[in-house]
Amino acid sequence: MKVMVIVKATKESEAGVMPSEQLLTEMGNYNEELMKAGIMLAGEGLHPSSKGFRVRFSGKDRTVIDGPFAETKELIAGFWMWKVDSMEEALDWVKRCPNPHNEESEIEIRRVFEAEDFGEAFTPELREQEASIRAQTLGLQAPRFEDLPEKTIAGINESYTFENRGDIGSQWDKFVSQQGKVPGQVEGNSYGVCWNYTGGGFDYLTGVEVKGSDGLPSEYSKVTLPAGRYAVFTHPESVSTIAETIDTIWQKWLPDSGLKPAEAPCFERYTSEFDPETHRGGIEIWIPLSQ
Repeated sequence: MKVMVIVKATKESEAGVMPSEQLLTEMGNYNEELMKAGIMLAGEGLHPSSKGFRVRFSGKDRTVIDGPFAETKELIAGFWMWKVDSMEEALDWVKRCPNPHNEESEIEIRRVFEAEDFGEAFTPELREQEASIRAQTLGLQAPRFEDLPEKTIAGINESYTFENRGDIGSQWDKFVSQQGKVPGQVEGNSYGVCWNYTGGGFDYLTGVEVKGSDGLPSEYSKVTLPAGRYAVFTHPESVSTIAETIDTIWQKWLPDSGLKPAEAPCFERYTSEFDPETHRGGIEIWIPLSQ
């Protein structure tokens, strides 16, 4: 679960009193512990409310109110975003926090709403819309969502660890000369299929879509891409940086997207727009989704 950890304001923080070097050091060390534990997603301090504004809504009317604001204890001086297993874990970490002010202070913990909390009101269409917005906040292209019919991909297969996946380019170099000559090839697109995952690695097949297996070279392997719903990301940069985009999708976007991956291969598709000289254009990353 995700929680927001809210540091309440005090008279000193509202007066603009800056933290001491000792407090900054203690907070820096505490933040390092949070990062090492894989808990901290974000964290910032806020200027006093005298430098802020409020906007009051009344029907179609909007009224801007200048700071500072009264009721200091209800104001926020800073916050963290954490990812934890439970509220108990969040409480344990807050208890270890240095006092964020030089006077009596409070820290509040609030759970962040997630897709499952909204029940049936959060329709598949709304989930995908929210997931698209989250992708863009991470610097990804807005994905499109497609229903893919079953496809069979045939080509050269190799096994990799996550440490040596940079060698995949050499596998493509071997396959390029065979494109357009594969028996039973359906279309001109090329595919890079990640499948057969293990704890330390995966298989990667460079191939094309085929119908049947007649005439395929004996060294070829086949992978079936099951029919289903997919999130499709365009990778506008060079193919040399595609691993970074894939890592962002799997490690940052998917866990917080409200969507769940299907137990199926994910794959790259290289369309006719791909330029083999610049290694750019027509690159798509397809992520299978559980319905």
